[in-house]
Amino acid sequence: MSKPSDLVQGTLDMLILKILTLQPLSGWAISQRLKQISSDVLGVSDGSLYPALHKLEHRGWIRAQWKSSEKNRRAKFYSLTRLGQKQLEKETANWNRVSAAISGIVKLKEA
Repeated sequence: MSKPSDLVQGTLDMLILKILTLQPLSGWAISQRLKQISSDVLGVSDGSLYPALHKLEHRGWIRAQWKSSEKNRRAKFYSLTRLGQKQLEKETANWNRVSAAISGIVKLKEA
């Protein structure tokens, strides 16, 4: 399983924003959804996830609201803001540009 340090800088933020386009989720549910969608290839520790969530909230890209979880526990649920949607569009465009450049290099034929 990849660790966030193995990911391109800023990728975790983009993945969190993208996951939150689906529905508001708790931090634990975001972590589980990341594993599920990536077929257990990507995972994130609490020590990386929660600081990222706080940073995104501070920047106004997500908002947090206390609610009851499925197990009837209080949990913070995060949702995407309009500003976060705009940021996701920027980061997705940049990701597509960078990943296309990396793919071009990886596909080079050896001499």
